[in-house]
Amino acid sequence: MIKKEELQSLYENELKNKLAGLEGLRKSVAKRTLGGIALIALPVIFGIAVYESVDLKMNLSKDGLAKVLPFVFIALFIAGIVFLILNLKKKKEYRRRYKAEVVSEVVRAIDPEWNYAPDSHIAQYEYHSSDLFRQHYDRYQGDDLISGTIDKTDFRCSELHTEYKEVTHDKDGKRQERWVTIFKGLFFHADFNKEIRAQTYIQPDTSERLLGKFGQKLQFSTKGKLVKLENPEFEKIFAVFSTDQTEARYILTPAIMEALVNIYKHYKRRMHLSFIGSRVYVAMCFSKNLFEPKIFRSGVKFEDVEFMYNLFMVNATIIHELNLNTRIWTKK
Repeated sequence: MIKKEELQSLYENELKNKLAGLEGLRKSVAKRTLGGIALIALPVIFGIAVYESVDLKMNLSKDGLAKVLPFVFIALFIAGIVFLILNLKKKKEYRRRYKAEVVSEVVRAIDPEWNYAPDSHIAQYEYHSSDLFRQHYDRYQGDDLISGTIDKTDFRCSELHTEYKEVTHDKDGKRQERWVTIFKGLFFHADFNKEIRAQTYIQPDTSERLLGKFGQKLQFSTKGKLVKLENPEFEKIFAVFSTDQTEARYILTPAIMEALVNIYKHYKRRMHLSFIGSRVYVAMCFSKNLFEPKIFRSGVKFEDVEFMYNLFMVNATIIHELNLNTRIWTKK
């Protein structure tokens, strides 16, 4: 497993040349995208200008161009859309090569035994098994699935985005739709070494963080009863609910609570966790796509590779911090 201090060497000796080799394709995709947007935007901007300017409308009405221009701008608008559609093939090719030549190399450098599938994601049954998000979803998508083992602990991880469609009606009764995110980020689960009878959930604690001790009175969940623990720093960050208070305390040892605080401080992301069956599930929230290539700026940047490495190392961080490899417990 490559160490962070060795990543710079990997970048300079291998990845930098591969990224430079992709720059021509990236620039072509960027130029075509901007060109298509310009062709679409021009008639829209001109149409707004005509609508807003009485003088311009009067001048056009005296000119034969008034009859021709609408057809010209419609043609430009259609050409822009066609241009963008044709550019999708190049964009997909750039993405495919970036994943194959760069992302997969970072994964291989971390651990050559890990399996990386750029177009696959955590299965829906795994998402449901975590019981982290009970909201019905209408759209389920993701990519960049990694599976493997760290020492003796198996894990699976991918980027994931679930959404539901919200339908409302305005005061005139007109139907309006919008997509609402349930979860977007990294979804991970690993072997917890012990068959768990109950269900224990850890979620971000916004009530106590905002309202202090009074916020504890507002903490409730349909997933069980609130579990009080003896770690003030942990309880400022997380709220714990469980169907079995005794087992929850058995799982959340002082060492594990401290580890979760460390993970939160390191990544500074909202986290949801559950301990169910023999697995620990972790959902780490991000607002942006994580492993996609940049289009409108140079891809030859070490910072991008470093960011990618840090994300993939979430797997190892969680397993090591939660001490899952010690095999303290054995399954019956």
